[in-house]
Amino acid sequence: MPTQRFWEHKALDDMNEEEWEALCDGCGRCCLLKLEDIDTDKLFYTNVVCEYHDNRHCCCTQYSDRSLLVPDCIKVTPEVARTQTWLPDSCAYRLLAEGKPLFDWHPLLSGDPDSVHDAGISIRDRVISEEFVHSDELPEHLVHWFD
Repeated sequence: MPTQRFWEHKALDDMNEEEWEALCDGCGRCCLLKLEDIDTDKLFYTNVVCEYHDNRHCCCTQYSDRSLLVPDCIKVTPEVARTQTWLPDSCAYRLLAEGKPLFDWHPLLSGDPDSVHDAGISIRDRVISEEFVHSDELPEHLVHWFD
């Protein structure tokens, strides 16, 4: 188990793997398929998730092999946290990269892995697998959860 409140005194680049993984709140929002407007670079989120997403637990069923199975799956790194705006504004990686505190519902603060779901932050029971959606239909699945 990571040292208590390690995120308050450690830079993202200095965290070990266990600490880094503990930052994930389990919301699953990074697993949503996104569409990008090529003219404006604006991202739009859908309610469609990767076929390896476990809806009940809001996690990847193939986490260790995800980059091999889904080549465009982006691994969140400190650099990604600092530069990529597709991470939700509630994401611990993004919050810490921006010098902001974690929300009260974050499991590291609440001590409860279900607090992210109880707070309505996660995508649990709000998504559909890409297995059931043709890529041409993605615009029909736009959501505005981040607006």
